[in-house]
Amino acid sequence: MKVSGITLWDGSEELGPSNIEWDGDKIKEVSSAPKDTKQNYSVIPGIIDTHVHLIHYAGAGYVDYLTWPLVTSKYEQVIHGLAHAYKALKVGVTTLRDLAAEELQIGIRNALDIGVLDGPRILVHCPVGMTAGHGDLFTPPTIKDRRPTADGPDECRKLVRYWARMGSDGIKITTSGGVLSTGDKNEWRNYTKEEISTIVDEAHALSMPVAAHCHTEASIEAAIDGGVDSLEHATSITYELAQKAKKKGITVAPTLTILDRIVSGKLPIKEENLVKARNLHKVRTERMKDALRDGPTVVLGTDSGGQIMPFGLQLDEIRAMVNELALTPEQALKGATSLAAKVIRREDKLGKVAAGYAADFVVVKGKPWKNIDELRPENVVAVVCRGKLVAGQLPS
Repeated sequence: MKVSGITLWDGSEELGPSNIEWDGDKIKEVSSAPKDTKQNYSVIPGIIDTHVHLIHYAGAGYVDYLTWPLVTSKYEQVIHGLAHAYKALKVGVTTLRDLAAEELQIGIRNALDIGVLDGPRILVHCPVGMTAGHGDLFTPPTIKDRRPTADGPDECRKLVRYWARMGSDGIKITTSGGVLSTGDKNEWRNYTKEEISTIVDEAHALSMPVAAHCHTEASIEAAIDGGVDSLEHATSITYELAQKAKKKGITVAPTLTILDRIVSGKLPIKEENLVKARNLHKVRTERMKDALRDGPTVVLGTDSGGQIMPFGLQLDEIRAMVNELALTPEQALKGATSLAAKVIRREDKLGKVAAGYAADFVVVKGKPWKNIDELRPENVVAVVCRGKLVAGQLPS
């Protein structure tokens, strides 16, 4: 298949009018075109969201996000996960990394990879969390059927190995409390230095990157010192911590939009969670923009997961990276494509439109690397994922 005479931004720079030819799931050739025959359109790589949660309610109306997983069968939850993936795909998100995954998401990933259904690429990071940690406190304490936790270095190491055996692409840890978990506080320490270093050591020994949920200064520093690969949220990051992360090559996914949505007060969440969110939002507003100036690489991570942060808002997050952090449009797009591909360790296959890369790209109206305001769902003309047209229509 081929698209001819269309302006291309390849994940790093604008190449001008180009021809893109692909066969199956591989781009065969990208060549210069004599002129731009589709002047209102351009091509960008498929978008990569490095922080999502697929298994949440995807239907209309409101359900309680804490009780829904407890009263809904695993078989039904898989259908909701697929629905979320398709919502993201329609706005040009061709790769999703689930950061709270288990066997369900591994199954979705495997089925999509062998073509049982057309869908985005899925990577899974399975959680290693402590008893009474952020992840554990999404489940009421009296419920016995809950995800495994690990306490102490030996248990942590064993749980990393368990997830490796199940086929996990990486590990997710928490080094602070959270916002939507119940009964904890942001400042609660999640894991000791010894436990964190053990998790990271074992994950890296098994070729798995580690993503760290962290909100407070202490938890960000603990994650950096422990050698994690990415900071998720990093809400209270300081300039000094950002420089420390940069020196170690640790990236940041600031998940801006979800916190903005929560503090609006328009979402049906408990007062306890709203207070935590507003306190964090105030700190983030005061320091994150300056902290990340000349700091570590910033990549797209939305924390999408159902009603609190619906799938399909990924383009809002990219625009927020420009409007709230003062990234240039091109920096933000790199953070959603070529740089995000490095975070998920797929930079040799994803994040660029180039010969030999996967056939994942999006046809859009305008040139969003110059004007980020043009990056909106209504401007998505066509989405190609795994070499197949999965949304819209390619320009003739």
